Amino acid sequence: MRPDGLKCMDQRIPMTKMKTLRETVLEEITPKDFLEERSYNLSQETNLDYKFSSHPLRNFLNMAYIINITIGTPPQEFSVIIDTSSSDLWVSFIYCQAPSCSKYLRYNPKTSSSFQSDEGKHIKLTYGSGSITGVLATDTVRIGGLIAKSQTFVLSMNKLSGALEQAPYDGIMGLAYPSLAILGTTPIFDNLNKNGIISEPVFAFFISSWPHKSSLLMLGGVDHAYHKGALKWVPVTEAGLWQITVDRISMNRKVIACSGGCQAILDIGSSYLFGPTDIVRSILRSINPSPLQNEQRLISCHRTIALPPVIFTINGMDYPLTRKYYIQKVSEDICFITFNGGTENLSPPETWVLGDIFLRAYFTVFDRGNNRIGLAPSV
Repeated sequence: MRPDGLKCMDQRIPMTKMKTLRETVLEEITPKDFLEERSYNLSQETNLDYKFSSHPLRNFLNMAYIINITIGTPPQEFSVIIDTSSSDLWVSFIYCQAPSCSKYLRYNPKTSSSFQSDEGKHIKLTYGSGSITGVLATDTVRIGGLIAKSQTFVLSMNKLSGALEQAPYDGIMGLAYPSLAILGTTPIFDNLNKNGIISEPVFAFFISSWPHKSSLLMLGGVDHAYHKGALKWVPVTEAGLWQITVDRISMNRKVIACSGGCQAILDIGSSYLFGPTDIVRSILRSINPSPLQNEQRLISCHRTIALPPVIFTINGMDYPLTRKYYIQKVSEDICFITFNGGTENLSPPETWVLGDIFLRAYFTVFDRGNNRIGLAPSV
């Protein structure tokens, strides 16, 4: 999210930068910009029928999660980053001239019999790591066996600059609410739901903590084998946002943030935990009174063994994050605390972003039909 507030219609969320390892852990990572349909009942025993599908996600350095889709007839395959804080789909255009475009797949409308032009309408999408410009087009998009006909998307004439320019992806697929989409277009999730391609207006993420187990995007239903216990439902507090209320954030039975309640946004496109800079600095000093290299987020790994969990209390339930999640290894001896500042200019002032660190610990269901989020410990 932009630190200066909510984004305009055609602006999109900043993506975490990926430079050298040292640059990655030392730079100020900017949190992303964030921002109903038919109501239905999602039971704990959702049937896994033909309209439910589960899709593997490729983990890129714990910074981005990538899925394969196809566009056109016959299908042209692309790898796109999943983003829950934007709603548009874009892929690189065959006429993209950026040097990075030559490395990856580009959509060629001349080879697709189902391609439809959108009169060359020019679009600009802005992310934290740069912007793309392109034109609107319409074609058939497939996610596994799910087919979204007449799906409008953007053909990018360039690639995002910065760290993402080097990432192995051909575009971005947004799964946020329609209010974030380009005016007059329908996001792919809404296209699938409106046309009955998926059974329920719900998607879910299992973000794996284990090398041998793939991360998954579930569309149209929930596979309950990927979480422990019942899902606990939390209402979305801001229409159009995957935003919820947090009661408090505590450690060692002491409230360290959000003492009077605060807002938080769950976002797969953010790698870490983001909050107001002053509060984060205070938390870092508490966790790490003797920082390495004068960087408060760098800590000797041996000192992390005794660190207690950070507990997010949400809707009356405690959701602890143990050091396994909020501490990451940089080397054998150096570890990194995954709290970052930058949200202080949002409204309300104390807003948190719970990124992939939180989503690895908790299986998360995004329920568009009932405007709520479901949480349960991941297996």
